[in-house]
Parts: sequence; structure tokens; C-alpha cells
Amino acid sequence: MPRCQRGTDIHTTGTTNTIMNKPLLAACACACAALSLLAAPLQADDRAALAEAMEAYLEFTEYGSSVILPEQIPAGDWSKIVVIDARTAEQFEADHIPGATHIEWREAVARRDEIPGDQPVVIYCNTGSLSAQAVFALRLLGWDNVRTLQDGFVGWKTRGGFEAHQRAIEAAEDAGAS
Repeated sequence: MPRCQRGTDIHTTGTTNTIMNKPLLAACACACAALSLLAAPLQADDRAALAEAMEAYLEFTEYGSSVILPEQIPAGDWSKIVVIDARTAEQFEADHIPGATHIEWREAVARRDEIPGDQPVVIYCNTGSLSAQAVFALRLLGWDNVRTLQDGFVGWKTRGGFEAHQRAIEAAEDAGAS
């Protein structure tokens, strides 16, 4: 999705272009994140503003736009992607996708300045559920370039890691030949 000056994004759905102002979304999400860090309950007005921001995001996001399968990434393209491991430090140290940076999922919003907004970013955890929360929060804040790796690290390894794309092509060819 193109990023415009002053935080306005152009959302394309089919043949309709809609312009949506992101500062309100970012402000609402930041306010929510700050309040949750203080463990203070949200006030009714805060909840309404946050709900509005979330509704606006969900209304304009495309199905599957924040998820990517390992099979969709050719082996040569992994070097062009910023890969973030959102698991614990211990899990990252034990094993991770080569080239990945460690930012625990709970820290993604607080460390968002370390996450580029101008190139593809894939965030993963073990199965995709925790990284999906980080991706959702970042997307609310305007990082439309981030995606969750479907099925996480476990799925990446099961599908063949960097070779998942090639394996999927070969499987499709074998299925077509039979």
C-alpha cells in the first residue's frame, strides 16, 4: 500500500480507491498501548476511539494482506526481507531463521522505530499466533509492509525452510503430471 505524506494511505480495493487518515489510527493505538503498559483500565472514551480505529482498519484491509506462507517466498527473496523473530530470547538463541533479528512480540510496538516501513518485513513466532498480534498492532500504527509468517517457525521448518517455495512448485508439477 502506498505511503503518502502526512500519514494518509491510499487503500485500493478492486477499482475503488479510498483515502484513509492514519494519524488518528496511530494516536488511538499508541494511547491504548501506553495505557496498557501502565496497567490502567481504559476509559469508555478511550475504548470507543480505539474501537473506531480498529473498525476503520479492518474495513479497509484486504483478506490475507497481513499473512504470508513460506511457500510464497522464493529462496532468493529471503535476503530482501527483514525477518523478525518474535519469540523469547531463549527460543531465538536455541534456533531461528538465519538472518532474523530478535524483537519479542510484546516489544514490537515499543521498538517500532527499528522496523523499516519501506521494505517487506516478515514477523514470526512458533506458530503465528503471537506474531499476528504484533503485526496487527504495527499495521494499526501504519506499518502496512509487515506480515505474519503463517504457521510460524514450526511451519517454516516443516515446509522446508528456504526451500519451501521450490518444494511447492515441484509438488504442483508432480500433481499436474499424474
